[in-house]
Amino acid sequence: MILKNFINFIREQGVVGLAVGFILGGSITKVVSSMVNDLVNPLLGILLGAVGDLSDYYWQVGGAQVMYGRFLAQLIDFLTVALVVFIAVKLLRFDRLDKKKEKKPEETKSDEKK
Repeated sequence: MILKNFINFIREQGVVGLAVGFILGGSITKVVSSMVNDLVNPLLGILLGAVGDLSDYYWQVGGAQVMYGRFLAQLIDFLTVALVVFIAVKLLRFDRLDKKKEKKPEETKSDEKK
């Protein structure tokens, strides 16, 4: 009985999804970052007309350097990691492990009156 209640608690609170996010995020970040830094950014640099790393691009404004290339590299890295984790969760169907409590008909009616 206690084990069943514990499992229901874990599923209802979304702990499985949180755990999956940490595990996949932690294990896949290095691989995806390497892909972005070693493959995507150099190719984008070539497409933009210069050979080199995208993160090396900057604008000189007075005495300051606006490192837009570094920002774009980090943004691409983040979006790629998020996409890979999203695809992994959908392919492995981890999104179906979490279940939320269904509202009882009484709760729904009282919510509508407010």
